[in-house]
Amino acid sequence: MNNSHYSFAKPVNEPIFSYAPGTEGRQKLKEALNELKNEEWEIPLIIGGKEIHTGDTGSVVMPHDHHHKLGTYHKASEKHVQEAIKAAQKAKADWADLPWTERASLMLKIAELISTKYRYRLAASVMLGQSKNPMQAEIDAPCELIDFLTFGAYYAGKIYEEQPLSVKGILDRMEYRPLEGFIFALTPFNFTSIASNLNLAPAMMGNTTVWKPSTTALHSNYLLMQIVKEAGLPDGVVNFIPGKGSTIGNVVTASEHLAGLHFTGSTATFNTLWKGMAANIDKYRSYPRIVGETGGKNFVMVHPSADASEVSVALVRGAFEYQGQKCSAASRAYIPKSLWPEIKDRMAAMIDDIKMGDVMDFSNFVNAVIDEASFDNIMGYLEKAAKDNEAKIIFGGKGDKSKGYFIEPTVIEVTDPHYITMKEELFGPVLTVFVYDDKNFDEALQLCDTTTMYGLTGSIFAKDRHAIVKAMDKLRNAAGNFYINDKPTGAVVGQQPFGGSRASGTNDKAGGPLNLMHWCSPRCVKETFVPPTDYKYPFLSQD
Repeated sequence: MNNSHYSFAKPVNEPIFSYAPGTEGRQKLKEALNELKNEEWEIPLIIGGKEIHTGDTGSVVMPHDHHHKLGTYHKASEKHVQEAIKAAQKAKADWADLPWTERASLMLKIAELISTKYRYRLAASVMLGQSKNPMQAEIDAPCELIDFLTFGAYYAGKIYEEQPLSVKGILDRMEYRPLEGFIFALTPFNFTSIASNLNLAPAMMGNTTVWKPSTTALHSNYLLMQIVKEAGLPDGVVNFIPGKGSTIGNVVTASEHLAGLHFTGSTATFNTLWKGMAANIDKYRSYPRIVGETGGKNFVMVHPSADASEVSVALVRGAFEYQGQKCSAASRAYIPKSLWPEIKDRMAAMIDDIKMGDVMDFSNFVNAVIDEASFDNIMGYLEKAAKDNEAKIIFGGKGDKSKGYFIEPTVIEVTDPHYITMKEELFGPVLTVFVYDDKNFDEALQLCDTTTMYGLTGSIFAKDRHAIVKAMDKLRNAAGNFYINDKPTGAVVGQQPFGGSRASGTNDKAGGPLNLMHWCSPRCVKETFVPPTDYKYPFLSQD
């Protein structure tokens, strides 16, 4: 029996491949893209390790060429959701009893398989199925996905080694039990790394999950399930059930065994699930843990002392990388009048240079938005802005969905700081700018803090240190991730723990110890070596 206490060394972040011309990685990625593009997968449910073909199917297509079919997926019914819950419950005891170092070793094996054997295949899957360019796919899966796994193992060890004080004659120890029940993981389309973490972070701590993947990320999510199975994750630890969100959610929230919700998605969906859990609160064996990262209306605040060239690059990258479909994407900017002409000219030159199109062409900076519903929603906002007196589309504004769901990088200038595109999340390649008088920096900070219900990410650009400190103070609750002279995107596991509050979620910082602690139910054990044999305390004795 191995009774050692192992301490994992603090990991380093997975190196990011550049895919520049002439590199080996570029060629291998292109080979993987061509290979996967010519395959057509059938994607089943995976419950208790068994593949289930329900016959109720849907199509998986490429957003940038929606006539090209990547596969067919099977949808779960209420009966399948119940089966997934039973499978998670059945697998729980053995998985929880496994020494934590064995669970950690398995997570590290998954990471190593992705770093080596499946690196290009997974990146290609993300590119084709979720319409990401090579850099956006690389920083998602493999890199961030690997970081979640390696840092998760490290932070789990730190949690387990934290023990209470023991005094003479007594031994106190803390046992970090998994939750009593299953975790429901509802994952988004935009990051495969998040889909992995929402399942494997709870699993690292001994829990089992029921996973509802996004319909528009099924290609890479199914590949991830295959990799996890190859690594040796026991059957039933993660149960993969694509299907209609309401069907799955209603069954899950009604189950007495629901122990937690691990969520990334829209604020509206999160609120619906929370209400469903509240309505069923008397059924649960324990109060479910609720961890969610939701919407955002992320800002760039520009002070008159800022450098216009730095601001311009941050806005273009922050707003238009991955078509603005990042939770952290720059969506609104407050720019002083003195800098706006130069910033606008610099942005115009960059936007004019940006190419948009198929992910197979590595010269395309912008690709397609995820599906027709997203396309129609974003274009609805742009059509409104084109008609309204308070708004002016100064760059872009057009879209075409005949072949792929393409929307031009768009900048809207508004005269009303409370205009709808300054408040509501669009989740597309749209940046709205409000130009303020230089002397009204304080008022701009107040607007930034109070205009939206969100509080995810934001940044301040300034050379004036007093302005930076003021912005940090006034915008203290406006962003869970705050950047100084940088775009509000690109958080790295282990460097910038990610999450926001207000309507942006529960701010539990994915990839770190705070998040992992939610998937534990600590038990404190006190052992007294020589118990007393008389009820009397010394003070009761006679003088």
